[in-house]
Amino acid sequence: MSPLSVQACASKHSSSFQRFACKANYNKKLLTPEQRAHLDVVLVSPRNPLNIGAAARAMANFGFSRLSIVAPYAENWMEAKSAVGAPELLRHAKVYATLAEAVAHCTLVLGTGSLDKRKPVQRIETLPVAATWIRQTLEMATATDALTRSSKPHVALIFGSEKHGLTSDDLTWCHALTVIETHDEQPSMNLGQAVAVCLYEISRIPHTNEAVPAFSSGTATPQPDTEQLDRLAGLIEETMEAVNYSTRGLRSANGSALRILLRRMMPGDADVRRMMGFFRRILWQLRRNRSNV
Repeated sequence: MSPLSVQACASKHSSSFQRFACKANYNKKLLTPEQRAHLDVVLVSPRNPLNIGAAARAMANFGFSRLSIVAPYAENWMEAKSAVGAPELLRHAKVYATLAEAVAHCTLVLGTGSLDKRKPVQRIETLPVAATWIRQTLEMATATDALTRSSKPHVALIFGSEKHGLTSDDLTWCHALTVIETHDEQPSMNLGQAVAVCLYEISRIPHTNEAVPAFSSGTATPQPDTEQLDRLAGLIEETMEAVNYSTRGLRSANGSALRILLRRMMPGDADVRRMMGFFRRILWQLRRNRSNV
């Protein structure tokens, strides 16, 4: 064999090896199965079954399987033909009447949407920054030596209706709003495409020269889930009414404001327990004083 032939043969084998190595390492760049098991994709009031199917397919592309549907418009959404390769994922999707029920077990809830015609009061993060926040939370979920099984963090990524996106009330359940940067002339994205873009960014390992913000101190501090925060908010509302700070007619507005405030504060699990004890003591004292009058 001539030197030229040997060189060509070596080049061919080298190229084949590189392709094999690339394929062998491809899936290793994704999150681990345990990490992916702690992320819920939540679709709020989706209108088109094809979009639900496209979202399910995007989830399957990146190995995610926990899909929640809140108050869907169509009854036949489970039969969406656009869920290529993901029919089982659709069949195992959970359906909830309200967003509060869907995210009750979650310690981090991020909404998605554009800032077009919207002035949210929530914290706003770009998708790369939000993805880093999510990855760090999912990594903590696997820290079994530092966390008990009951306190492992869960993340919910929320997508709104195709017609109007997430409402102001929907956003009160979110710790922050993440924005996909799009062209000004067409700021909104198709639901399935938005899910795909977000999950790709979450799954992607940042390059070493990228700035990676840290959202935790490195210690696995337990965080309260949505249900715990809502119990605290309810107790604060009772206290506000007991001291005539507000009437029952303002309870809805107060509830929304408290949900936003508590998520801005990001209190730890221990902080929530202390505040619960504090407000319970105030209520007990107020009721005791009234009974003695």
